[in-house]
Amino acid sequence: MRDFALDEKTRAILESALRVFSTYGFKKTSMDDIAKGAGMSRPALYLYFENKEAILRKLTELHYEEKAAAVAKALNVDGPVSQVFGNAIRVQTDGMAEIMSSAHGLELLDAGISMASDIVTQGEAQLLELYANWLEREAENGRIRLFDSPRETARMIGAALRGNKIAATDYQQFDRMNTNFATIVGAGLVVR
Repeated sequence: MRDFALDEKTRAILESALRVFSTYGFKKTSMDDIAKGAGMSRPALYLYFENKEAILRKLTELHYEEKAAAVAKALNVDGPVSQVFGNAIRVQTDGMAEIMSSAHGLELLDAGISMASDIVTQGEAQLLELYANWLEREAENGRIRLFDSPRETARMIGAALRGNKIAATDYQQFDRMNTNFATIVGAGLVVR
């Protein structure tokens, strides 16, 4: 978890929550489980978060902040278009192995979507904007050709990544699908 101005206790709580959510599932995790993992009492935990839903919302918010920063950095590197695009996809999907390979990973993803849908919508929109801006910039510089607007192409990228997450039976397949997707789309964007 990157440091987005989190104090030590908040970071410990969030790291503990992620561990216990992955181990026991969101529904079966108690605030006491999270507090123990963070090395604090349950009453102390309530000084930081009112419930586990608030913790999950914060984890979702930090996830999208981290992914947006990583994708922005990856898309602002000089290099071959297919390599830049592939790196952006890789950093966006990096870290999913731990979640997808845990016994309760899909439950955790579903809980995040249902309890933090506003954050997910905003985060996905921010990622879409990053890809759309990059596509527009690359097209204006004559480095890529687009078959639709930058925004619609970025929408397709986001939809494909979400589809890969749903279709994959495990992390290895998810990673392979994303790598293949990045390779195919990256090659298709390049002006020949």
